[in-house]
Amino acid sequence: MKTGTATKLWALDGAKFTLDRGLLVVGGTGQIHLPVPTYLIQHPRGLVLFDTGLAPESVEDPHGTYGELADHLGLDFTSDMRVDQQLGTVGFTPDDVTHVIISHAHFDHTGGMKVFPNARFYIGAQDLPYAYWPMPAASVFFRTADIDAVRDVDWHPLTGDLDLFGDGAIQILLLPGHTPGNTSTLVRLPNQSVMLTGDTVHVPEALENDLPMPSDYSTLDAVHSIRRMKQIAHAHDAEIIIQHDFDDWNKLRTIGEAIS
Repeated sequence: MKTGTATKLWALDGAKFTLDRGLLVVGGTGQIHLPVPTYLIQHPRGLVLFDTGLAPESVEDPHGTYGELADHLGLDFTSDMRVDQQLGTVGFTPDDVTHVIISHAHFDHTGGMKVFPNARFYIGAQDLPYAYWPMPAASVFFRTADIDAVRDVDWHPLTGDLDLFGDGAIQILLLPGHTPGNTSTLVRLPNQSVMLTGDTVHVPEALENDLPMPSDYSTLDAVHSIRRMKQIAHAHDAEIIIQHDFDDWNKLRTIGEAIS
């Protein structure tokens, strides 16, 4: 039985969006204010970053970075929310990060990748080509400039689940549907386990009722992946942390401290 654990997990701050809830879940109505965080995981064999948030340059020039999309995000993004600055708040620099997990290739998860040129990168293999040739309904969510900037990093495209360090502590789960290479990550800590959803779900009702996002790559795969993620979380007695939900983010976020 694999019994390794990560030692700490930090829920880092990031940009905030205000969007139509119907963009995030089938049947959603009204406006929703949501966080765009990243998560830092300390393991005896490395420092692992889960997602990278928005491009740092979009603090100063959101329209130059994201074009007309910037007008529809209700964007709140200041320099202290940049992923490199957030690392500093918990005592690290980008050079300390050894592994970067990209849950999927949407722009709010890939923007800071170029800050970590010396890390090993993990992503569902099908997301890399799909970012360049997505379905029309999903094209607005990709920014290929983020990927172009890191073509020469140490990429490890995933064609299945991966136990990152072989000890069960950090398990990347291939959960296609939102995108063809979408993933979530199970993190086992000394005193608890958590499932970092990425965008397998966006809001609590999607988790409760197995509801997809309207622009998902595959509705059927998305629903199957939500169910599989919940089954795995249950098997490991892991708390599911919805990445874009303020309540879940705040469960893990204590200023200046980490969970372990």
